[in-house]
Amino acid sequence: MLSFIRLQAANARYAMSVCTGALLCGAAGLLRGRRATTHWTAFHLLEYFGAIAVDERVVVDGNYLSTAGVSAGIDGALRMAALLRGDRVAQLIQLSIEYSPEPPYAAGSPKTAAPELVAQAREYARAFAEARLETARRIGKKLGTYA
Repeated sequence: MLSFIRLQAANARYAMSVCTGALLCGAAGLLRGRRATTHWTAFHLLEYFGAIAVDERVVVDGNYLSTAGVSAGIDGALRMAALLRGDRVAQLIQLSIEYSPEPPYAAGSPKTAAPELVAQAREYARAFAEARLETARRIGKKLGTYA
């Protein structure tokens, strides 16, 4: 799978990851020295792949575009449409899909969610996060981006 990602990215005008897909791109060696983002629970793992972690919903670095969580993927897709076809086309797409977010809560980011909610979310994902960290360390060593 990592070879496939590398091959596709090498021949693509742009490559894009959504959410923790950035970790796959990192494992494939695409993030070395690049600015990137990912879901907040995996954000700290970007450094294992030599990435420059940027805490934003969408990050564009050259021909690589990354997005934070799944909902940020729509923002990234609109940004990609603008890169490929211009702002007007991206705006037409946004209108066509009626993308006008009005979330019912201000809990969509650890910056805006209540601290106890963030702690609960971290605890809920703890076992998975620990396994992800071990994988990132192992792959980072193979890539030479983590000692």
